[in-house]
Amino acid sequence: MTPLLRKLLGQNWLLLVTMLALAIFGVVAIYSATSTRTDSYAADFWRKQANWVAVGILAFMITSLIDYRWIRWGALPMYLAGIFFLILTHFMGQRVYGARSWLHLGPLNFQPAQLAVVAGIMVLSLFLTQFREMHPMLRLLLCGAIAAAPCLLILMQPDLGEVIIWIPVLLALFFVGGLPLRYLICIILIGIAFIPIAIHLGLKPYQQQRITAFTHPDIDKQGAAWAINQSLIAIGSGGWSGKGFKAPNTQIELGFLPATAVHNDYIFSAIGEQWGFVGGMFLIGAFALLLLTCLFVAFLAGDQLGLLLVIGITALVFTHISVWIHRKVLV
Repeated sequence: MTPLLRKLLGQNWLLLVTMLALAIFGVVAIYSATSTRTDSYAADFWRKQANWVAVGILAFMITSLIDYRWIRWGALPMYLAGIFFLILTHFMGQRVYGARSWLHLGPLNFQPAQLAVVAGIMVLSLFLTQFREMHPMLRLLLCGAIAAAPCLLILMQPDLGEVIIWIPVLLALFFVGGLPLRYLICIILIGIAFIPIAIHLGLKPYQQQRITAFTHPDIDKQGAAWAINQSLIAIGSGGWSGKGFKAPNTQIELGFLPATAVHNDYIFSAIGEQWGFVGGMFLIGAFALLLLTCLFVAFLAGDQLGLLLVIGITALVFTHISVWIHRKVLV
């Protein structure tokens, strides 16, 4: 048996099957949610998703055959590339939902913030591995500097949601990277104390209204809380088993959920309405299985670098899932 074939057969098949199932279900869900629209633009949503799934699977299979220790040489160039693309986005990026966060380069249209956070995980994992004997406070300050550069550029877009994603990733890396627990507790307490200041001074009025609507959905049901209440109504109307695949007379078709955003920001509401409680629970259960499998991979990691990389990516996936479920709060 050749080494290449041995690596292919030695894949973590539970991780691969779970990932494929979630990816395929995502394409089906987007197709079902946009099936009531007749314009050709809507038909592109599920096709684009399917294309990206194919690209992602190919990238996964290729990278799984490469020794992850190459990151020792590739982390810094990727980090610098992420910074470069974020700067380029500031001048040439496309504005989507009020943020200049997407970059169009020929046939490629992507969000540099996603590249920056993955590259940041790589650099931070390598840094925490290489400088374990450094004073914890100095390690913390340098890690903060590494994360601050892309975060400030993302805030300039402005895209607060992508910056928030960094917080649990950093905390997970700090915890597993060996920083003293008292430092992490202090960071969390300072962060909690800073939240009211950030809300009142750092957020725009409409973002403050959305936070208020999220915590008190009964306030201003016809205004700021409209989207949250309609999302809850859509999920509740699905009942136990849902209205069915491509079901007519849904909140989507009737226009209570924005047709232009139902394939991304409101996709969980669409899934809850069309697939019901059973479909929603299977979806959340599949995500939980994916995260547990990632943690199992981290447990079996051969060294500190591998452990930190897996923990960082797992924290990133977990945060994306959490933000995705209530995405409209800080858009």
